Order: sequence, then structure tokens, then C-alpha cells
Amino acid sequence: MTKRVAIIGAGPSGLAQLRAFQSAAQKGAEIPEVVCFEKQANWGGLWNYTWRTGVDENGEPVHCSMYRYLWTNGPKEGLEFADYSFEEHFGKQIASYPPRAVMVDYIEGRVNKAGVRDWIRFSSVVRWVEFDPIAQDFTITVHDMKTDHVYKERFDHVICASGHFSSPNVPDYPGFDQFYGRIIHAHDFRDAREFAGQDVLVVGSSYSAEDIGSQCWKYGAKTVTSCYRSAPMGFNWPDNWEEKQALVRVEGKTAFFKDGTSKPVDAIILCTGYKHYFPFLPDDLRLKTKNRLATADLYKGVVYVHNPALFYLGMQDQWFTFNMFDAQAWYVRDIIMGRIAVPADKAVLLADVAEREEREVASDDVKYAIKYQGAYVKELIADTDYPNFDVDGACEAFFEWKHHKADDIMAFRNHSYKSVMTGTMAPAHHTPWKDALDDSMEAYLRN
Repeated sequence: MTKRVAIIGAGPSGLAQLRAFQSAAQKGAEIPEVVCFEKQANWGGLWNYTWRTGVDENGEPVHCSMYRYLWTNGPKEGLEFADYSFEEHFGKQIASYPPRAVMVDYIEGRVNKAGVRDWIRFSSVVRWVEFDPIAQDFTITVHDMKTDHVYKERFDHVICASGHFSSPNVPDYPGFDQFYGRIIHAHDFRDAREFAGQDVLVVGSSYSAEDIGSQCWKYGAKTVTSCYRSAPMGFNWPDNWEEKQALVRVEGKTAFFKDGTSKPVDAIILCTGYKHYFPFLPDDLRLKTKNRLATADLYKGVVYVHNPALFYLGMQDQWFTFNMFDAQAWYVRDIIMGRIAVPADKAVLLADVAEREEREVASDDVKYAIKYQGAYVKELIADTDYPNFDVDGACEAFFEWKHHKADDIMAFRNHSYKSVMTGTMAPAHHTPWKDALDDSMEAYLRN
């Protein structure tokens, strides 16, 4: 096979794509030449923690939105690789909510076993991608930061796996320019201990607001106040946490809210989401979408309808993560290798997108959304040789997780779930989450 395939990004999505091709080669198939470009010095994407914020050692925008003391906010039983279980990696079943260091070790374990590291060019920033309609191929301009060398290469296919949780959406509020304290976006949040003893305002009402506020509470914030635009998170918060209607303005160190109340605060953390941002792509190749389950302009959620030689991985809002990226990667691999045909009629591709969008908005029930994405995962793996697994069982773990959060938002991580890959029940963690201040892998895996 003489095809060349470029993958942009070596985070969970890009690594899933590398594993997909390696899996085919392992089974005796002829695969294309695969080159993965990663701007960071190591793989892992968002899971590759750095203390840096703003720009990295090369002056490039920091990709990492990861913070110290992060534990998964959903059960690992919903994201486990179907071809590489936690038990295979750790030699035993582990508790259901691992901290970051444990997850990174698990992610690395599979790709180390697959032996795909040599397919990745690290510290390589993709500057530009353009498509030649005559030659029907792509030219990628790359900046090798190690040698400070800019070069171009041609590829038959491009797979964009650069993620969409690294370019922060940063709103402005009246008074921010005169605020006496610290204002940061969640993207730049690194260590909750910085806010010990402080009155913290968290702007937002989704997962970042919930988890970063919880981190600050766990590590000693004096009070946590969170504010929402449309609806409160509505959990049974601790006594020193309250929810307010939308932030209106700031004066000095006082925050004023839509309900007419105010609160003095020392720090403001903006948990206001991220943008799908692809500065290396021209308009005719650039995905323009909101963070939703039915992504705009992607046939089967992965094929760019305006140029089916271009693919995007992991661009959806996510209940499922790692194993959904796998399902997408195996599906894209099989398109590129000629095992799955993409309809030539663009109208058919657009109709697929429209149908997915229509089904997504049919209900705003959380259970419906989880099942919707579960059905999507099942749809993709049905057409490939990715190991079939109990997707419905993973959905059940998510349903339980939602109940546990509603019961006690500060204790949901103390629960255990059954692996849908091995059938083994996870043990209870040795220390309740709120008391587990050491998030190292050694501390977590201690029996």
C-alpha cells in the first residue's frame, strides 16, 4: 500500500488511530505509511500534565488543561479499552475512579505494548494543511521545534485528532480589569492548594465548574461560590458552597449576581468551556461546530463531508471517551484501507449529519443522551473488527454514576462498578476521595 496518512495529535484519539493501524498490521494486513505529528514533547494529549500555562517551552500555546489532583469524574468502567483492560495493565482490578497518574500509565501501557512510538514525530507543530484538488492530496507544513526547521510533506489522508478542550472560551465581565484578586480560566488551573483559605468564585455550571470547585473545597478553600447562566448544578453541596444566578459585574473584590446578591471573593475561576479551534486549517477544511453529540459536517461523526479524504476524531461532546475514540479510529482506518465505502454523493453525507442532529435534540434527558452516544459506539464497531463489548453495560455504569452524584456529590467517587470487559467488580478505594490528598499512583494502588 503506497498511501500516506497524517495524524495530527498524539493524545487519546491520535493514539487510538495508531493502535487501529497497528492492530491491522498485526493481523497481517498491509497498512499505509502512518506519520503522527505531536506538538508536545511526549504523548498523552490533555493527560500530559505540565506546570506551564500560557505558552510552552517553544512559545506555542500550552495544550494541557490538566490539573494536579484530578481524578476521573466518571467511572473507568465507561472508558476501558476493549482490547486492553485495566486488569491486564495493572495485574489486578483497581478502584473505579483513578487519578491522573494512574490513567496516564494505563493509556501509555497499551501504546507501549503496540510499539507505535516510532510513528510519532514529537515537538512537531503543524502550521498549515492545504488540499490540492488536482493531485487529490494534502500538503502539510510542519515546524520541527527540536531543530527549528520548517518543512512540507504530502499525504493522501489527514486525520485531525487535536482535541477540542485546549482553546479556552474566555468571557469578559464589567470590572474584571479592576479586580483585586486572581482571574484564571479552567485551562490554566493547576493546583487547588493555591486557593486554600480563600473565597473562590467558579463561573459556570458544567463538569469543569463542578470538579474544579470540588478540588478547591477538598484542598481547603474557605468558601466556594458557583454561578450559572441557565440552570444550577443542583447538587447537595457542602455548607460552605453556594450556587448563585449569573455573574453580572465585579467591583473591587465583590462579585454581583443576577439575583441581586453579592459576595466578596479572592479568586475567580472561569469554567466557561472551550472552542473547536484549528488555526492550521483553511476555511474549506476547518470543522466549525459546537460542543454537541451530533457534530456538524461529519458523516458517521468522523468523515468531513466537504472533503471525505479528511477525518476528525473525538470532536463530540463526550459521555464515552477512550473506547469511543477507538470505535472511530477503527472505522476511519477501514475507510482508508478500502474496507468501508463512503457514499460519493455529498447529499447522502449531509443527510446522515442532519439525521444525527435531529435524533440528538429529540430529548434533553440525560439518560437519552448517554444511550444516544452508546448507540453511536455500537454502530461504528459493528462494521469493524474492534472487539465487541457490552456498551449497554457501560451505559448502566453511567446511569449509576449519575445517581451517586445526586446522592452525594463529594462521595460519588467512593463507589465501585463492574468492568464490562472482564466482568470483575472494582474494589472500594482504600481512602474516601475527600480524604485522599495524595494522588500519586503509588498511593492509589496501595492495597
